[in-house]
Amino acid sequence: MPLHDWNELADWETVHTYWIAELGRWLRPRLPPGYRTSLGTFPALVVAPAPVGPDVSVRRHPESLLPAAQNVPTNVPSGNLSELAPDLEVALALLDPARAVFVTRAGNLVAVIELISPRNKDRPETRRSTTDRLLGYLTHGIHVLFVDVHPRPLEFSFADDLAALVQFPSPPCPAPCAVSYRVGGPVPEGGLYLAAWQRPQAIGAALPTLPLPLTREVAVDIDLEQTYARAAADAYL
Repeated sequence: MPLHDWNELADWETVHTYWIAELGRWLRPRLPPGYRTSLGTFPALVVAPAPVGPDVSVRRHPESLLPAAQNVPTNVPSGNLSELAPDLEVALALLDPARAVFVTRAGNLVAVIELISPRNKDRPETRRSTTDRLLGYLTHGIHVLFVDVHPRPLEFSFADDLAALVQFPSPPCPAPCAVSYRVGGPVPEGGLYLAAWQRPQAIGAALPTLPLPLTREVAVDIDLEQTYARAAADAYL
């Protein structure tokens, strides 16, 4: 099925849900023995420029309901509370609601498939946190395949953002695109080797098949076209 114009459609969340499930179904029977796949959400960390409150409710008990000994701490010297100010304060989102495909072996995460959503790049903070998450996978030796079918913002690409951060000499890869990264094998000077398969996409064209590395020698081919077509059909597109 040709890639839809996601500037014109508003059913991405439905397609995302079906597509990530199809990717999991495609991958499961093709994994070598000892590997397993699961669907789950991923944690998100956003560094805030100013102190903010967490997006959770905190219930406080009235002081009159507490034992008298708990009303005033006895182990904090009077007038020294300012010394307890934190060096850095962040806003921690408990979970990003988006789901990803995770591949594990012996309880260790080895590979991830993510589908980029518009909310992953609608603001500078979300673009930064998404890039940081993808970079975090790679620096921990976890292979990554991500697909971004959303052209906007036109001047931004996660593939280009990652390439700039790690000084990866790759040609520009604007969205929509699909990219797979293989990481592993120590570099004599320090660090890890990084390989990439970059596939810029066009609206109306078929999606590619890309390898999802599991090790430096082993990979599973992911048919993005077939899984996308099934997801779109389930979403009545």
